[in-house]
Amino acid sequence: MLGFLGCVGLIFLSFSVLKCKWQIVSCSFLFFSFVGIVESFSYGWNKSFFFFSFDILGVAMSTLSLWMGALMILANWKVLLNKNNDSAFLFSLIFLILVLYVGFSVCDFLLFYIFFELSLIPTFVMILGWGHQPERLEASMYMILYTVGASLPLFSCIMYFFSNKGHLSYFMTFGMLGESFYGYVFLFVMVLAFMVKIPVFFLHLWLPKAHVEAPVAGSMILAGVLLKLGGYGLIRILDQLMFLGSVSSIFYLSFVLWGGVVTSVICLRQVDMKGLIAYSSVGHMGLFVGGVMCNNNWGWQGGLLMLLAHGLCSPAMFALANMVYESVGSRSMVLVKGAITFFPLMTFFWFLVCSSNMAAPPSLNLSAEVMLFVSVIGVSMVWGVCFGLVSFLSEGYSLYLYVSSQHGKMSSCYESFLVPKSREYLVIFCHWVPLNVLVCCLGILSDWV
Repeated sequence: MLGFLGCVGLIFLSFSVLKCKWQIVSCSFLFFSFVGIVESFSYGWNKSFFFFSFDILGVAMSTLSLWMGALMILANWKVLLNKNNDSAFLFSLIFLILVLYVGFSVCDFLLFYIFFELSLIPTFVMILGWGHQPERLEASMYMILYTVGASLPLFSCIMYFFSNKGHLSYFMTFGMLGESFYGYVFLFVMVLAFMVKIPVFFLHLWLPKAHVEAPVAGSMILAGVLLKLGGYGLIRILDQLMFLGSVSSIFYLSFVLWGGVVTSVICLRQVDMKGLIAYSSVGHMGLFVGGVMCNNNWGWQGGLLMLLAHGLCSPAMFALANMVYESVGSRSMVLVKGAITFFPLMTFFWFLVCSSNMAAPPSLNLSAEVMLFVSVIGVSMVWGVCFGLVSFLSEGYSLYLYVSSQHGKMSSCYESFLVPKSREYLVIFCHWVPLNVLVCCLGILSDWV
């Protein structure tokens, strides 16, 4: 609750003339995230207040939103230094974090749908206003059309449930759809909206475009939190329609796991750093959907860990790609070879983040993939083979990204370059530390599902 009130106050601060308002906002986001965690451990989970509800899933996602808000401000400090409409950028960022925080904290499907759609507006403004490439308008329209087009049928289903049951609470069963043809149609329509947002293969074409055209803040919030809106909504929907999901899980597993294999192969053919990282998100989220669709405790808990792990690891990779772009002027792995010669510290951070992305211990990615693998092979060994291929190929493209960009003969791009700032290294460090320290807190998952 403190995070909600704090974000409202920070919105008014963004219009002030204080010279240190960026520092105040970033420190406030860090403070709110710490307070939220301490309050949850002190007073327990599953609390409710007005239309807010705080369980482990909601607290984890809302805290991740606040943490990413602080790191986004640090990663985009150049907007402040260049006086590039910095007040408008700060307002858009704070408003987006507020929308995400409330969206993860409400306990009603209709309210969640409203904030689910409202998050598109500040994201669209950030990509269009501070993007780098001329195709950013097309990328923004791709994102909006995909999301809105798939979520309008979801709104119809939500209204149907409300007219028949009189409530839309997460914690009260709908209990009106049997194992019939119409029940599976309802499940498909409701799941489709979140599949687009996650996204999974066949519904992912908007994501690489949006990432490539977005500023680093847009890429970080897309990978860190906005994609988690889809995962969060999918978990809430399947919790209500669990009996339908368990019967039709084979249909969904065949799409998401094979799609993960295909996107992992696509990653091995990328030369743009941002493109590779964006496609890797599709593969990792395919593992998440596969585990959740298995409908067992290990799948649900591994899915939550995968959301957290991907929400910390992928933004760190985008921040590193932005460091390379600002230092050298290119994101092409053909042109930025040999970075270890000039930027050994940046190469060290590339190694740490890429090793976490390939699920090396002690990162959260390893715990998440182990739990998801156990849940998937519990359904069928066939899906275990696909899961193993995705995991193996993720190691391959992580090594490809690291070796291609850091080793090799120096390119002519290094004839003129800018040295990365210590602030940028701090951003990566603040991603990597929780990604590897939160492994010590896995015991709290026993309180969920």
